[in-house]
Amino acid sequence: MPELSELDNIGQSIWLDFIRRSFLTSGNLKALIDRGVKGVTSNPAIFKKAIAGSTDYDDDIKSLIQKEQTVHAIYESLAFKDIMMAADQLKAVYKTTQARDGYVSLEVNPDLAHDTDQTISEAKRLFEALGKPNVMIKVPATPAGIPAITELIGSGVNVNVTLIFGLANYHAVAEAYIAGLERLADQGPSVTGGHPVGQVASVASFFVSRVDSAVDKALEKAGNSELQGKIAVANSKAAYGAFKNIFKGKRWQELSKQGARVQRVLWASTSTKNPQYRDTLYIDELIGPDTVNTVPPETLDAFCDHGQVGLTLTQGLAEAQGQLAQLADLGIDLTAITKKLQDDGVTAFAEPFAALMQSITEKRDRLKAA
Repeated sequence: MPELSELDNIGQSIWLDFIRRSFLTSGNLKALIDRGVKGVTSNPAIFKKAIAGSTDYDDDIKSLIQKEQTVHAIYESLAFKDIMMAADQLKAVYKTTQARDGYVSLEVNPDLAHDTDQTISEAKRLFEALGKPNVMIKVPATPAGIPAITELIGSGVNVNVTLIFGLANYHAVAEAYIAGLERLADQGPSVTGGHPVGQVASVASFFVSRVDSAVDKALEKAGNSELQGKIAVANSKAAYGAFKNIFKGKRWQELSKQGARVQRVLWASTSTKNPQYRDTLYIDELIGPDTVNTVPPETLDAFCDHGQVGLTLTQGLAEAQGQLAQLADLGIDLTAITKKLQDDGVTAFAEPFAALMQSITEKRDRLKAA
């Protein structure tokens, strides 16, 4: 049975892709932190399941009803409380790792994914309102999100860039981060609680399993079974290769002298969608230095039971490039697929957010009537 410390020794941190009030109050998160979990990520779908699918929040909702809060204000109050509790429980990790880990992420309203200015103002508002040094604000890597990353990093806001699927998109994200650091180094933080250049943190969340789900369908149509279940890992290894090149360039070296931290690649969507694939596939194959893997509880349990630890991310790079070239030779456009995956991803977060607002409305009305 592998220990999370074995991943830590290689340079990879495990974060938990899950949050819920009873999970925080019961000591379950603290127990996982003691075992080596180093951060927490959330998204609208996770909050929808937590709030709509449990009674954990009913007492708070009743209290907020009495204060005549709007539905959105009720949601924000519930989410803020969870995020701040998680941040407090991760504070020791944040300190002992010198701010490398110990973060909890909260997503900007997904309805703003195509609006740069509103994304910036909302992300700054969330960061200042939460008031915790170890909070990251999640911003999508959409065309509108890219310039927001530069502005937010340049203001001293920790950013988790989400919904990255393709290599070109990853390059744009890393460039936006470096440009933001250059601005921060020149002008200093401009938000309350903002971090200086040597302390601001960011991760680039590169989504994995959904790539195989989409590409495998195209491969099946093309009559190719050889590449099925391999392109997501190959695509991720290509992104890691780009990461290593970007963060050794001249611009980076200048920032590094000022204490700037690399924007680690975070592997997201790492639970397997195809039951024929090993349930720890997207952990086992993507272990390497300066990376994070955020996993749901069931995937974490599977890895701790029968995962395979080894420096896999830097192995088979030529093979990965060959697989990507084969895919192109088959006429399968990975760039187009990853662009669609990002568009679908925005929708996949916007829909549960809208459903969550509806669920809170219904729960509010039901509790009012009671």
